[in-house]
Amino acid sequence: MIAQRVQAIAPSETLKISGRAKELQREGKSIISLSAGEPDFKTPDNICEAAIQAIRDGHHGYTVNTGNPELREAVCEKLKKENNLDYTADQVILSNGAKQSIGFSLFATLNPGDEVLIPAPYWVSYPEMVKLAEGKPVVVQTAFENDYKLTADQLRDAITGKTKMLILCSPSNPTGSCYSADELKALAEVLRDYPDIMVLSDEIYEYIVFEGDHVGIAQVAPDLKDRILLINGFSKGFAMTGWRLGYLAGPTDVVKAVAKIQSQETSGPSSISQKAGEAAYLGSRDSVREMVKAFRERRDYLVDALNNIEGVRCFNPGGAFYAFPDISSYLNSVTPSGNKITNSTDLCLFLLEERGLATVPGDAFGEPRGIRLSYAASMDHLKEAIKRLREGLEALKKS
Repeated sequence: MIAQRVQAIAPSETLKISGRAKELQREGKSIISLSAGEPDFKTPDNICEAAIQAIRDGHHGYTVNTGNPELREAVCEKLKKENNLDYTADQVILSNGAKQSIGFSLFATLNPGDEVLIPAPYWVSYPEMVKLAEGKPVVVQTAFENDYKLTADQLRDAITGKTKMLILCSPSNPTGSCYSADELKALAEVLRDYPDIMVLSDEIYEYIVFEGDHVGIAQVAPDLKDRILLINGFSKGFAMTGWRLGYLAGPTDVVKAVAKIQSQETSGPSSISQKAGEAAYLGSRDSVREMVKAFRERRDYLVDALNNIEGVRCFNPGGAFYAFPDISSYLNSVTPSGNKITNSTDLCLFLLEERGLATVPGDAFGEPRGIRLSYAASMDHLKEAIKRLREGLEALKKS
């Protein structure tokens, strides 16, 4: 009865772990959760006030399918001012979150069997979204020693006659890695030899960078802009996860195709959220800077603490709010109850059930030697998390 396309995809492991953590909390167990993929800050007041005013002013109806012209113009102004990219309003479509922008972009561009290159570790939804669009995800394994970033040689080696798209995420979920301008230029140099390959550039964590400014592939390779699908939104940088507002900026023909899909699936995003988005892009970035400052302090503590646990190593992530330590030395160890830890999922379940610490296994991200820790949590919670992690790992017997 259920369609094959649905049976072929896996449920989100991040939501699975979060759900189990909440179950244990309801049972009265003390849980420290570092599994969440959202800021633990309130949406800035000016954004909330804009939404409240929109309600009072009666902005309750449907908007244009592609989104309010005012917000699309604000997106264009933002891209020009902050990213030195020229887009017109007809090259931007607003959606119910960046996740929808990615999914509809894949539906609009992939034909059955088209290959999509996905560097691992990857965000859990990329391969499954590609499958839903009847494409073929091709995972390219990256190295801890290179902060899990794709190299030009790896890209060239992975390309085949069926390659249709490369997905890049910088800053990265789950690793926090940020591609430098030179690294992106090297990838762009390879792509110039393959004019039919598109790039989906997921830049949703753009504002959460700790050294220098964010840079995307369209900025360093403007000649490739007509085949770059730039995905962004308001959820991470402005702590607006529940507002569900994202966008695609890209070639006009792709935007029109996405608009056709959106018109039949959801129509435009919330009218109230769009007014909030205008306030976000036209207002001050002070609250964003304060949030990033807090994340930087937490990152510094967490990475240092992880590297002081025996058998754990972690590089310093340049952005987002995740650390992705290598825990491979604990694979094939044995729990106090005699259960074997064969993969990162086993380890995360042990930490959750026995130590009350919720993390996300690297298996979900295509890298079984790591686990993802979100530092979108208070410093007190991070310190308790490290305590539980250390005690949990010390309880394991290495084989």
